[in-house]
Amino acid sequence: MKPWLRITLWSSFAVLVIALLIITQKAQDEILTGQPLIEVHVEGEAHFITEEEILSDLDFHNLWQKGMRSGDLPIGEIEEYLKSISQVKDARVYRRLGGEWKIEVTTRNPIARIFNEQGQTYYLDDEGVKMEISDVHAARVLVVTGNISDRLEGENLPEIINNDSLKSIRKLDDIYRISSYVCNDPLFHSLIGQIHLEQNGDFVLIPLVGDQKVVFGSALTEKEVAEKFKKLKIFYKEAMPYEGWNTYREISLKYEDQIVCKKKETDG
Repeated sequence: MKPWLRITLWSSFAVLVIALLIITQKAQDEILTGQPLIEVHVEGEAHFITEEEILSDLDFHNLWQKGMRSGDLPIGEIEEYLKSISQVKDARVYRRLGGEWKIEVTTRNPIARIFNEQGQTYYLDDEGVKMEISDVHAARVLVVTGNISDRLEGENLPEIINNDSLKSIRKLDDIYRISSYVCNDPLFHSLIGQIHLEQNGDFVLIPLVGDQKVVFGSALTEKEVAEKFKKLKIFYKEAMPYEGWNTYREISLKYEDQIVCKKKETDG
């Protein structure tokens, strides 16, 4: 076969393929969409968004209505909107042949609920990202109160830890270190219910058992936090079974290599 003829045939074939693809795409664009297949992947125990809520939100923001042409489906806008929801960690939207389409959403995993000085309340997730409180769904997590200036609309943990000036005035990184350790340790996860930041900068842990307080002090590094919890765990396992959970009114971890306890006052 002569070269010019081979080139002509291949060129004609390529044009035919392109034409078929264009015709097929136009046909697909005209197909009316139905309800998407939605998968919500929940990290942790809290369910912050449901399939029904996703559909309702898309309809409310005019991003999708049943019967919309497949070609008019704003895949990019839908994906960006879902990612903008503070409880959503990631979102992916796919369009398939035949007018079918799919939404995959991964939700954030809260580890603490913060009540700041300004009267705001929000969640902190396991990556140090702030989450808005849902009017419908709630998470059973550590409660953090006290002298906290970090606002919901302020910097998240990744921004704070990379900025020395922010680290000196923000407490979100310290709160994250304590909360993350508690949530990942079975004993303390079941035992500690609240963290309180005192005016002097000390963190105080409030256990769910007994009525004592644990003066944790500072939480400037992961090593410091781990060493303090290690001391507390040894104390709980070796001393509490003999002394009793109601013997002490205060347990202090502020001092290096020791635990200082104050017993409750007794009558007489």
